[in-house]
Amino acid sequence: MSWMSTVSLWILPSLLLTVLLYAAIKKIPAYDCFVEGGKDGFQLAISLIPYLVGMMVAISVFRASGAMELLLEAIKPFLILIGVPAEIAPLAFIRPISGAGALGMISDLISEHGPDSFIGRLASTMQGSTDTTLYVLTVYFGAAGIKYMGDALKVGLLADAAGVAASIIIVTIVFGS
Repeated sequence: MSWMSTVSLWILPSLLLTVLLYAAIKKIPAYDCFVEGGKDGFQLAISLIPYLVGMMVAISVFRASGAMELLLEAIKPFLILIGVPAEIAPLAFIRPISGAGALGMISDLISEHGPDSFIGRLASTMQGSTDTTLYVLTVYFGAAGIKYMGDALKVGLLADAAGVAASIIIVTIVFGS
């Protein structure tokens, strides 16, 4: 076994032992703190349900209405002009909205085109270069009780657009189209 595998195997138990030793030295009731944190986490999860349901309904309406397909058809000529495969566009739109939806799309793209294809590599790179911005904002801002998220949304979507563009450029340079 390599040293990296050994370190990876022991890092979590070591961290746990360190926390427990620190708690024992400082005479902190570690188990009681753990249980209290679990209660708080459960309450937080319950309070987030309305935000998550609202986001999921909005996503479903957007896709079921045909708006996604209409948008993709509108940008398809531009994508062809700049040499970007049109198959990758739905991933670029879904990734900021839903991680699970994006993962399903990547699975389909890799099954259809192969993991070593340009599309497979681009999809994988795009997945790692972007985030589920709307999900993150919904969860974290909902948990903190923040109602206005306009600037954070703009910056998050701009970062996602930069991630998509960087993915296309880098994968094209490294692997060719």
